[in-house]
Amino acid sequence: MQRVAVISDLHGNATAFEAVLADLRRRGVSTIVNLGDVAGKGPRGSECVRLSRLHCAVTVRGNWDDFLPSETPERRDDAGWWWHSELSPEDRVWLRSLPLSHDITLSGRRIRLFHASARSVYHRVHAQHTDEEFAGMFAATELTGDGPLPDVVCYGDIHDAFISTHRSRTLVNVGSVGNPLDEPQASYVILEGEPDGDRSAPFGIQFVRVAYDIDAEIALATALGMPALEAYAIELRTAIYRGHHEAAGLLGQDDGQASVRSRLLDP
Repeated sequence: MQRVAVISDLHGNATAFEAVLADLRRRGVSTIVNLGDVAGKGPRGSECVRLSRLHCAVTVRGNWDDFLPSETPERRDDAGWWWHSELSPEDRVWLRSLPLSHDITLSGRRIRLFHASARSVYHRVHAQHTDEEFAGMFAATELTGDGPLPDVVCYGDIHDAFISTHRSRTLVNVGSVGNPLDEPQASYVILEGEPDGDRSAPFGIQFVRVAYDIDAEIALATALGMPALEAYAIELRTAIYRGHHEAAGLLGQDDGQASVRSRLLDP
């Protein structure tokens, strides 16, 4: 039996990433696939790039990995430029070079791994999805390339872990390590199966939650002078998306980050 950890959406939160790596070492899981959004929103994108390159067998490109390295984005506020500048030139080149999709096979099941959807790194499919959206996640597209269609799809992007099975196809959202928006603990998934086995071989999908020192992460972001700090701190502590903070009465004051409501700075 082989075990593969699938992580996603580190978002510059190296504190959470290090806690997940420690948990994986305790479990004896050494193969890690990263579904992207390595940097942005948190203070240590460059460190998350370094750790991803060191520990992850594969990292696929997310929407933040696609737009954050660009020197001429369509829209970017002061926080966006801060996260961009925190990355080294080498980090930016690496992020933009990442593949869009990756397939593995366990226990006779083709498992497809990408960031957001089979259509685009910017096309979002939520936990509450239509039958058409579900089917689209398993389609062959320009992003996924030709080849056999998958039996299992794992993705990230929405920061909301779930599993849905329909007619022998399973859709898995692995949640977020660095910016979870379902509960305030890092989330990832372990896939387990036989690499050379057929569908009669055992196959498992395990969701894992890892607590980490949220206060230490917020203190570090504060010390580094990261913009958009209030929204980040509230998200980490409450797992409530920043676009809902004002309506929920969570904001102490307007943080001035209007573009966090735009498509590019969505979770």
